[in-house]
Amino acid sequence: MKPIPRRTFIRGTALAGGALLFLPGIQGCRFMDGKPSGNYFLGEFGIDETLCSKLLAKALSRGGDFADLYFEYTVSNYLGLEDGKVNQSYGDISLGVGIRTVMGDQIGYGYTQDLTLESMMSAAATAASLCDMTATQTAASFSRPQSGNYYPLPDGFDGIPAQSKLPVLQQINEKCFSYSPEIIKVTGGFQSNLRRILIATSDGIMAEDIIPGGFLYSSVIAERDGRRERSFYNLGGPRDFSFYTEDVINEIASKSASNAIKLFDAIRPPAGEMPVVLGPGITGILLHEAIGHGMEADFNRKNTSTYSTMIGKKVAEPFVTIIDDATNMNLAGSLNVDDEGTPGKKTVLVENGILTSYIHDRISAKHYGVEPTGNGRRQDFMNYPMPRMRNTYMLGGDATIEDVIKAAGNGIYVEDVSNGQVKIGEGDFAFYVSQGRLIENGKLTAPIKDVNIMGNGPKMLANITMAANDLEMSRGGAGQCGKNGQGVPVSFGLPTCLVKSLTVGGTEQKGGRS
Repeated sequence: MKPIPRRTFIRGTALAGGALLFLPGIQGCRFMDGKPSGNYFLGEFGIDETLCSKLLAKALSRGGDFADLYFEYTVSNYLGLEDGKVNQSYGDISLGVGIRTVMGDQIGYGYTQDLTLESMMSAAATAASLCDMTATQTAASFSRPQSGNYYPLPDGFDGIPAQSKLPVLQQINEKCFSYSPEIIKVTGGFQSNLRRILIATSDGIMAEDIIPGGFLYSSVIAERDGRRERSFYNLGGPRDFSFYTEDVINEIASKSASNAIKLFDAIRPPAGEMPVVLGPGITGILLHEAIGHGMEADFNRKNTSTYSTMIGKKVAEPFVTIIDDATNMNLAGSLNVDDEGTPGKKTVLVENGILTSYIHDRISAKHYGVEPTGNGRRQDFMNYPMPRMRNTYMLGGDATIEDVIKAAGNGIYVEDVSNGQVKIGEGDFAFYVSQGRLIENGKLTAPIKDVNIMGNGPKMLANITMAANDLEMSRGGAGQCGKNGQGVPVSFGLPTCLVKSLTVGGTEQKGGRS
């Protein structure tokens, strides 16, 4: 099959699936089958090794260290319910190729949505304009790297059809309303996508993958005596429809409803410097935002991160080990291969309190003289890759949850956070605590609300004085990590741990003990 224009392909597939996104005839997108990777782009678009070699040669026709191609075809659909009625239904198709030429830490980039030879060669010429030297030789042939399968799919999987989403959302709606008469409004949504990628590099790597994604959520409003509270909860990740069981539906509905009701009894805690206990799971977002970004190698290569001179040095207590991992099964940041063709792997960033590695893409790995860690990630074919986190977490310690809370004395316990702000270089952060509890005399007491916690990421890491044995990973799929205008799915995790001092914004000044 010869390369075909994007609009020709999309016009054909839209006739097959696009019109079926709308009720009552919802069918979803049924034209992108889940055969094992290795021949999809050849079969659909005529993208063979000869063509890839030609494009790479053009990208390096004026010199450069290396070049790569990133083909992408993504189909997504969304169905939303509000108070039992469908209020949104849409689908989207993305198709194109991004072509990159690299010289040192400089990047030439071109992309096209039109997979004709003429358009792709023009994009390659745009990437090549970075350099003005003699041509760089490309590899004579391609090899396919061995990689894991961290989001296995059933044979023939071609996405989650929109018609399957409606009964699930109706159950979410019913369960939320039945939780309490104080629930007055329920909004639910089910987003899913299926992405095909093909990566070819000038040094002879060719990798292909099929990646599912999506999430199911509910958002509720509760009212008591004229006062309203809100809550949101989601589960998802790179999974097929079998994940969304009765148990998952129950968890989403009960969490969103109960968290809203709980806020009616919440108080604002005293403000000031005090011990903070971070609960397991979702609070790992603080690890991701306040610490993980500072370990991305591009920030360190440019000397903008606090950690730029800290390799081999102590950054935390000896019981602290932090990992960035692509190999967790079915988590939002899991990758069989990254967007540069490097197989997914596990990278230990901090081992026994010592900073041992940064998060690398190919450019930073060459700069530091190390192997890429498989963290070259991009939002889509219109963007070039950069070092990005995947699933970032801290291993558990030896303490019990009760020991950690008791050791805090008087402070707060954080269950969930949102609306964070971070200065990557310095590591200063502020997060809104959406769910939490007071800690008084070593025991959990009243729920809290309207609280901000503030601090410095590297200092927070150094001030983690205790960790429980209850590491938990976030199973949400709705979150996107933003960097330089690009969003990618990630996950994070944390055991219950004690930070001996953070700034808490509450009602009045009151010091805590550290």
